[in-house]
Amino acid sequence: MEDAQYRLSSGRELGFDQTVYDDRGEQLGTIRGFDESGFYVRAAGELATEVETSGSHGAGEMDLMWRCWACGELGRIDSLPEACPSCGAPKEDLYYWTED
Repeated sequence: MEDAQYRLSSGRELGFDQTVYDDRGEQLGTIRGFDESGFYVRAAGELATEVETSGSHGAGEMDLMWRCWACGELGRIDSLPEACPSCGAPKEDLYYWTED
């Protein structure tokens, strides 16, 4: 699936391992996957999150989780593993996910 492409509404095509940038020209990372919603990026360098999690929440609030790109396994973000416990995929294949 190395030759997979994603076409933006502007007509521009993006592909796996292509570097992408934000509107200010800062590097976000490289494309690591596509789905019906768009594309996923492997972040460049360290990231800081601004989302606080708590043990309980009210209606309409969500929990921040991690999800495995390879198998779909979910886990709590406070215990991000070095590899997916279900399929063994490396930490780089885990991404942030919200669950309500």
